[in-house]
Amino acid sequence: MPQSNLLRPGHNCWRVERAARASVLIDGAAYFAAFREAAARARHSIMIAGWDVDSRTDLAPEGADDGLPRRLGEFLDALVKRRDGLQAYVLGWDFSMLYALEREFLPMYSFGWRTHGRLHYHLDDRHAPGGSHHQKIAVVDGSLAFVGGIDFAKGRWDTTEHAPENDHRRTPEGEPYAPFHDVQMVVDGEAAAAMAELVHSRWEKATGHAPVEHPAADAPWPRALKPDFEDADVGIVRTQPEYAGKSAITEVKQLYLDAIGAAERSVYFENQYFTSAAVSGAIEKRLRKAQPPEFIVVSRKSCDGWLEQETMEVLRAKRLRRLRSRDAHQRFRAYYPDVPGLGEECVKLHSKLMIVDERLLRVGSANLNNRSMGLDSECDLAIEARTPEHQRAIAAVRARLLAEHLGVQPTDLDGQDSPIEAIDALRRPGERTLEPFGDDEPAEAMVPDPEVLDPEKPIDADRLAGELLPEEEHPRAGRRIGIITAVLLAAGGLAAVWRWGPLGELVDFDALAAWARGVKDSALAPAAVLAAFVFGSLIAAPITLLILVTAFVFGTVEGFVYAFAGSILGASATFWIGRLLGRGTVRRLAGGRLNKLSRMLARRGVLAVVAVRVLPVAPFTLVNMVAGASHLRVRDFLLGTALGMLPGITAVVLFSDRLAATVFEPSAENFAWFALALALIAAAGFGLYRWLSKRTATA
Repeated sequence: MPQSNLLRPGHNCWRVERAARASVLIDGAAYFAAFREAAARARHSIMIAGWDVDSRTDLAPEGADDGLPRRLGEFLDALVKRRDGLQAYVLGWDFSMLYALEREFLPMYSFGWRTHGRLHYHLDDRHAPGGSHHQKIAVVDGSLAFVGGIDFAKGRWDTTEHAPENDHRRTPEGEPYAPFHDVQMVVDGEAAAAMAELVHSRWEKATGHAPVEHPAADAPWPRALKPDFEDADVGIVRTQPEYAGKSAITEVKQLYLDAIGAAERSVYFENQYFTSAAVSGAIEKRLRKAQPPEFIVVSRKSCDGWLEQETMEVLRAKRLRRLRSRDAHQRFRAYYPDVPGLGEECVKLHSKLMIVDERLLRVGSANLNNRSMGLDSECDLAIEARTPEHQRAIAAVRARLLAEHLGVQPTDLDGQDSPIEAIDALRRPGERTLEPFGDDEPAEAMVPDPEVLDPEKPIDADRLAGELLPEEEHPRAGRRIGIITAVLLAAGGLAAVWRWGPLGELVDFDALAAWARGVKDSALAPAAVLAAFVFGSLIAAPITLLILVTAFVFGTVEGFVYAFAGSILGASATFWIGRLLGRGTVRRLAGGRLNKLSRMLARRGVLAVVAVRVLPVAPFTLVNMVAGASHLRVRDFLLGTALGMLPGITAVVLFSDRLAATVFEPSAENFAWFALALALIAAAGFGLYRWLSKRTATA
């Protein structure tokens, strides 16, 4: 047994709480079924916090016999309607335009406007610039909690078979998707109560209103689920960036470092990414020792297109090459799961799991990337073995996972002390197996420095300016100082009025929509709307909100023209403010330094702007102003902005008009138009992808 506690509250975890029962749910089919049964028995509350929460998620693609709807939104609505007093809370991340094409359009309508009053929905925008809320948590009655890597989103459900073809594995639009592998943990007792406290706090911070308090209830543990652990100590491990006066929380990173340092025989990772400088550095440090433990990384072979290949894959290849070069004792391996018959598809491994010896099991939302160490909000659960039964349970979870990937039975791993030797003995090339990552992984990114796109700290003006601006210019004297001061004071004043004054009450969907309807029939409508976009950009109002309101009020054609032109004008206005301030001034204010991104912007200006525009690197207005102060040509900025904004604006405009018509005036004609809108968006996205790929290949 361990000589000392690895989990230490206040150091590498928030709290350590007791769970009477805990189990590991492998893959979405197991998680969705367990959650569905528990939620159906809820007496007081159901709370969900996710990176993406889609009301159309099918919780039972293979069928259900409980008489309840299969889709998440309808399921929750039915539950609160049939049980008096039951409250349901759904908290999602207020996502960036990057994800507009792949997420549910207008979830507020699906979860809020057409559902029971006790089903509450909110998008949480209380996060650091450039970050996201990445936690995936569901809590039932404050006494049963699910934590891991699985969101209630499209493309998450799958069985452990990960068959190349499965008729039940379809998106809400009916399209088949590739096999998907992930892991979730379920706990009860005080550990679940602590998770309820965490989600409760997030809801109150995001909305300004506390959820309804309820008395404690017995845990609705799924009847068919046998606990893997009993009476287990569970550590709650978080990442929370510095924000709104609160200090950063880096428990996720610290526990990775502590666990790697304490490992004796083996460390087994399953993770979507492997780009963290801190984690790879800790592994390298152990590999340099005389008798290092084995390190096995099972990650994801990317099949999601050029953007991921040119960013996260480049960084992963860099980490893997360095670790292999330091692996004198041959104790490091990196694999990806392979299933024959997938063609150009792959098993989308999405899990975030770590097993250290038979001592520590960790499951959660935190990727092995820099963002999860300090920028995105994360939550993991970690069980530290206290008894021989706990040790055997941890070993059994590892055996289940390896057996799934290798296409064998868990008992086939009995008697194997070395996971590497077990994998080598059971690998069957050409069949379902684990394939090693080769040395032919991408070596050079064609978009801005991937490390800029995978930061560990919040993106702010200092960092972004330091990445974008060229060598400092000599300042122009005298006459510019007054202009600079006036611009800064005006921008700051507008932002302050919006953030803390009465103007903030007007910058929401209903208020903006009411204003837009008031000017819709006016001859000055075009000028008024375009001026609103420019003003909104000056006060850093969410560009997505402005586009959505425009689309809903003005319809497809006018909405698209106004939204597209307004976005370009707003970007141009704040770009020229940055240009007015000047490179030297912004650089002195920021105190940044040059790196590869500055050179890439000079060589590939349009592609760089497209990438920075669509990725959640920093707010729309901030990107514009810093770009204006850089050496970017106006032509490259405008073209890159147009290309970067086009897919999201197209999606919002077409979906809003067709969805509204389909919902409020259902007819065969409107359904046909809605289907056509989907096809046009898919074609536009594919065309942009092909064009960018060709430009990248020939640049």
